Amino acid sequence: MRTRTLLMSLAIAVMAAAMLALAAGQDQTAGTNQTQTAKNWTAPRTPDGQPDIQGTWTNYTSTPFEVFDKSDQPDLYAGDPDRTAAGTGPGFANDTFSRKLEKGRSLVVDPPNGRVPIMPWAEEQRNYRLSHIQDDWVNFTPWERCITRGVPGGIFPTGYGSGYQILQGPGYVAIMYEMIHEARIIPLDGRPHLGPAFRQWNGDSRGHWEGDTLVVDITNYNDKGSLATNAASQRVRSIPQSENLHVVERFTRVDEKTIQYEVVVEDPKVFTSPWKLAMPLNMEPDYKLFEYACHEGNYAVPNTLSAGRARDRAAR
Repeated sequence: MRTRTLLMSLAIAVMAAAMLALAAGQDQTAGTNQTQTAKNWTAPRTPDGQPDIQGTWTNYTSTPFEVFDKSDQPDLYAGDPDRTAAGTGPGFANDTFSRKLEKGRSLVVDPPNGRVPIMPWAEEQRNYRLSHIQDDWVNFTPWERCITRGVPGGIFPTGYGSGYQILQGPGYVAIMYEMIHEARIIPLDGRPHLGPAFRQWNGDSRGHWEGDTLVVDITNYNDKGSLATNAASQRVRSIPQSENLHVVERFTRVDEKTIQYEVVVEDPKVFTSPWKLAMPLNMEPDYKLFEYACHEGNYAVPNTLSAGRARDRAAR
């Protein structure tokens, strides 16, 4: 019986080794084929000659927005044992999780440390708004108020509602955002930006082609928006913007199913230096963009404010 068991174990081990070797060979062949396909791939063109970036794209990724450490979640409830001791408040940070990400990759690729260079005053304003969110509706982000996720924040990953439909016509590129159902129209005809008196939530986009890359320059922001995305670390999510915000996006289709998206963000009143984010957009032809009926069932704002009023009555 013992001999039979040993022989069976040996046979299973040999079969497993053979299967692993076969799989490794297939992976190597697949990788070679993919590399060869990428080398032989030529970007398609629209009827009017633009590089064709049309289609339905998603931005799902497991890469963290920036390199994290324990300071990413400021302790807004320090001294409140009901929030911090149980590890459920904004001040709670998982040490093991933080250590694992400290040396990992991030979507922020510049500065090299993978951290957005935020000025202290902007972090202080973010902290104040988060800790006083029950006091006034102005402390909510434009996303929470269902106004906009902003530009470029509207393309940053969120974990849901992550579809984008890109359409092209002579002289224009249009991007339809699934979340907050925004349609962004980018003219390519060389027209100048709006005058400085005109300020908009999502700025003023002007595009042009550099080879196969769509370059979009955005200016004329108002100072009411923020980099609102739940995929960013807590320190980035509600950071304000000023009218000096300047953004440059680059969309490059690198193969049949991938657009490389890069963006440089510069706001000398908010950040100590420009910073850059890079990530892929993946084509998913069968993905459906559903209605984002934000305020149809959004009770978050009135419920949060009513909780604050109940707190005030209890204090009196």
